[in-house]
Amino acid sequence: MQNFLNQSYYGNSVAAYLTALGIFIISILLIKIFKKIILGRLKKWATTTETTLDDYLVRGIERTLIPLLYFLSLYAGIKSLNLDKKIEKYFDIISIIIFTFFFLRAVSSIITHLLKAFVAKRGADEQKQKQLKGISSIISFVIWTLGFVFALDNLGFKVSAVIAGLGIGGIAIALAAQAILGDLFSYFVILFDRPFEIGDFISVADKSGNIEHIGIKTTRIRSLSGEQLIISNTDLTNSRIHNFKRLEKRRVVFKLGVVYQTKAELLKEIPEIVKKIITEEPKTQFDRGHFATFGDFSLIFEFVYFILDQEYTEYMKTQQNINFKIYEEFEKRGIKFAYPTQTLYMNK
Repeated sequence: MQNFLNQSYYGNSVAAYLTALGIFIISILLIKIFKKIILGRLKKWATTTETTLDDYLVRGIERTLIPLLYFLSLYAGIKSLNLDKKIEKYFDIISIIIFTFFFLRAVSSIITHLLKAFVAKRGADEQKQKQLKGISSIISFVIWTLGFVFALDNLGFKVSAVIAGLGIGGIAIALAAQAILGDLFSYFVILFDRPFEIGDFISVADKSGNIEHIGIKTTRIRSLSGEQLIISNTDLTNSRIHNFKRLEKRRVVFKLGVVYQTKAELLKEIPEIVKKIITEEPKTQFDRGHFATFGDFSLIFEFVYFILDQEYTEYMKTQQNINFKIYEEFEKRGIKFAYPTQTLYMNK
């Protein structure tokens, strides 16, 4: 028996081959036990929790770690043998390729999951999910390209010249596509910073309307007059944007002018009259009301209040009701509104 074990084939004894086979088989059994007992319990535990992170980790272990462990079992068994240098070189090349593949797969999967979790946390709609797929594809392409170059470098290929060529080509492409890349980065700013979302009513410079679509290069806005405005993402991120959808309360300032012939007793009543009218309106918060100044042809009062509603239509309705009631109250008390007049006094 000892003679049989000591017999040598291709530079290794039968005992060495049996040892390598034993390492491989024991490793496979340990992986099977880990998969059935530990991973099985982790799966059951993950289904009972509210978070999706543990489900993702269990799937990652099953899809990436388990296949890699199988290969490591084979790697450990073969590495225990005394291999021919040529065969060992080819085996090392295959090992580098496989390790790089699983590593890049894990990195790409983690980044994609983090993006999905970030977007889902902020309330992702169907359109954002489609846009996220496009972004994930771009990121995955970059990761796999860098990984491919890294693998070539580790395999002994001289990639410095290729990298230099790619660098010069990349600069040329970047200069040619500067506007497109700028809009793409601006899209990332809009996606992560969220200055506005689909459905928001915004105002940019002299343009205003509702956001209809946020694309990788442009954003489409439906204006109040009905036409669709298409604005590049770079222009939006470089502009001052008024987002009226996030308006919590609207500050309203208006002035009233009454004639100089109004009696002092009536002038003193005007702030209280207007205050009462404003406070009786729903969704309003009175701030102040004062006899502000002596105008050229009128006595001017200034009033400030807040509309506790985002809708512009609601603001106009409230202001209209206040104007009607002020007019009625002034009419009852004989208070006259002022309008531009001139009085000419002539000496006889």
